[in-house]
Amino acid sequence: MEPEDLQAPGWDAIDKALAALYADQQPKHFGTLISYELGGPDPLRGISVYKRLDPVPHWHFVTYGFTELYDKESEDAQTSGWGFELTMRLKTEAEAAEPPIWTINFLQNLARYVFNSGNIFANGDYMNANGPIASGSPTLIRSVVFAHDPELPPIATPNGHVEFLQVVGITDDEELAVKQWSTLKVLNVFSEHLPLLLTDLDRGSLLEHRDVRDKLAAGAAAEGANTGYVFVDQLAWSENRRLLRKPELQIALDARQVKEVLGLLPYRLPFGKEFALIGGDAKVVFAPAPQNSYSMEENRLRLQIQPDVLAEIQSTLAQKEGRYSLSTFKGVVLQVKKTLVKDSNDNVVETIG
Repeated sequence: MEPEDLQAPGWDAIDKALAALYADQQPKHFGTLISYELGGPDPLRGISVYKRLDPVPHWHFVTYGFTELYDKESEDAQTSGWGFELTMRLKTEAEAAEPPIWTINFLQNLARYVFNSGNIFANGDYMNANGPIASGSPTLIRSVVFAHDPELPPIATPNGHVEFLQVVGITDDEELAVKQWSTLKVLNVFSEHLPLLLTDLDRGSLLEHRDVRDKLAAGAAAEGANTGYVFVDQLAWSENRRLLRKPELQIALDARQVKEVLGLLPYRLPFGKEFALIGGDAKVVFAPAPQNSYSMEENRLRLQIQPDVLAEIQSTLAQKEGRYSLSTFKGVVLQVKKTLVKDSNDNVVETIG
């Protein structure tokens, strides 16, 4: 088949959705030279970028490649490919002529994660970038959340349903706020300060605004956290037998996740909800209970704890390497280990704990 005869109904459907928004603007397009199927490094077929001046100047990135752009190949007739394309809105200067290449690379990296792991993104998901999303920059934006693009509703294509998920850059403390309540409800609060949920590398944390802090605190206090688990870099537990004494249960976790444990337990257990740490082959579940107890099953540890245990964890556990014995739950020890944060070249860039 000649190139000009190649049919791309999925691609055409995306173009049509964007034409309704951008009329005659010709986007800058960054295509892939060698397709992923033929051994190329980039999973996406291309990324188009549109320049916007309203409500504030920004670049609007749109991916092509998470969905079926050409022939229908998957068995799911209702959904095209992975079911979504990603968008991103990056604040810029009105006179800027070219979009930054790091954003193209970042979106391709997100695609590699999906294509290699099989894990998809959905409305309300979040992901920590383990560093600035623009590698090497001093930005505080080190995490992203995913939400429906406010101007691109889902579309029906000949190859199935397609959603447009916008990648929204947030700070580390904003990510914790998302986990303490609800992603979409937190984003609704943020939208008062982030028009079209754009990503601004130069901004500080929105939690510096009192109105934002008050609304987030009220929401989390009233409803608790939707986040029921977090993944940790280091997690292990062991029950050590002791002569003439009860066994000692030791739970080891990395320092980086201590902040999340302290930030999320009080927004789960008092609401009758469990909370879990997942790392490697281990899983530790904290559950509210009228009496303290624990049970073990293969690689799973379940801790039933009273409110006074939660209060002690909140008051004594710290993001510092060390051994923390619980007086309210005799025989249970939390062991915090240092976290070594590494860049893409395996260099240690930060030590926590």
